[in-house]
Amino acid sequence: MRRRAALAGFAALPTALLAACAADSPPEGGLAAQPVHVVFFEDDSVAVRGAALAVIQDAAAIAQRYPAAPVRVLGFVAPDPVHAPLGALSRARAEHVAAELERFGIPRPRIQVAGRGAAAFADIPLESRRVEIHIGPA
Repeated sequence: MRRRAALAGFAALPTALLAACAADSPPEGGLAAQPVHVVFFEDDSVAVRGAALAVIQDAAAIAQRYPAAPVRVLGFVAPDPVHAPLGALSRARAEHVAAELERFGIPRPRIQVAGRGAAAFADIPLESRRVEIHIGPA
């Protein structure tokens, strides 16, 4: 019973983390000062909703302010030796975020998508299940 209560508390964690990643307005200082936007996912999911959409929309708004800058979308998954298609899931998450960016007005040729596979975070596994949106050169 205690475990369920603890897990219920973690269920709200993605929303809180997603909200923290969305910037109300981009920092001053040009393209180099732009933050990396991070979208978190549930286990084995590519679904994007709520606060995650707000993060993507914010990234799209910044990308529109810099029309010559490339937009890189990098997908990651939590390492799991039981599930082999980790690369496919990380790529699917990145593709889904790229489709949302396109829906928010970013031309698809500007968007570079890569599935980076497993990324371990020992303390917070949710950190591994993410897509990063980078605006500007690498």
